[in-house]
Amino acid sequence: MSFQNYSISTSKENLIASNVVLRKTYFLLSLTLLFSSLTAAFSMATHARPGLLLMLAGMFGLSFLARRLCNSPWGVAAVFAFTGFMGYALGPILDMTMRTYANGGQIIMTSLGATGLIFLSLSGYVLTTRKNFNYLGGFLFVATTGVFLAAIAGIFLKMPIFSIIISGAFALISSAYILYTTSAIINGGEDNYIMATLSLFVSIFNLFVSLLRILGAFSGNRD
Repeated sequence: MSFQNYSISTSKENLIASNVVLRKTYFLLSLTLLFSSLTAAFSMATHARPGLLLMLAGMFGLSFLARRLCNSPWGVAAVFAFTGFMGYALGPILDMTMRTYANGGQIIMTSLGATGLIFLSLSGYVLTTRKNFNYLGGFLFVATTGVFLAAIAGIFLKMPIFSIIISGAFALISSAYILYTTSAIINGGEDNYIMATLSLFVSIFNLFVSLLRILGAFSGNRD
């Protein structure tokens, strides 16, 4: 076999492999989004109020567990545990939105629609152009760390405009992560569909919550 034929064969194999990872990722992502929606609805119905320590332990603990088991048959179960808990943690935020704003339902649906539109647009762009966004990795890590520290500072500053800026920054970073993760899947940078699902789910979750807070901040219809 000539070098050219070998290169073509290897490229085809890589393309097939990336398409398999992509299909598995989107399938698992759709199931986890549905499951987290159900746990969020349950959380709202029961007016759940998980404490801060439980929230942090569940988010970071289950995320670590899912990443640790990403190559194990238990990895899928760990992903559902993490995403289900994230939905449960989202319930109080949605409940507060409904109670705080007269148009709370509209705010939630608008945020949900905008999140879906952004995700489909960004994913579609990467899948169509097959552009490589792997160069964003280092920047996103630094940006996420910086915004996270700024969010902690915002808790003490209690400035509404600062909170909006932080939410906007998180929305932009989450959108960039969607580009980065999708690009990594189709360009061979991510070959584990469980890890890819985790990354996309967290990006979608953060994007939705950020949009929810931004729209809520600009809403004048308070109860």
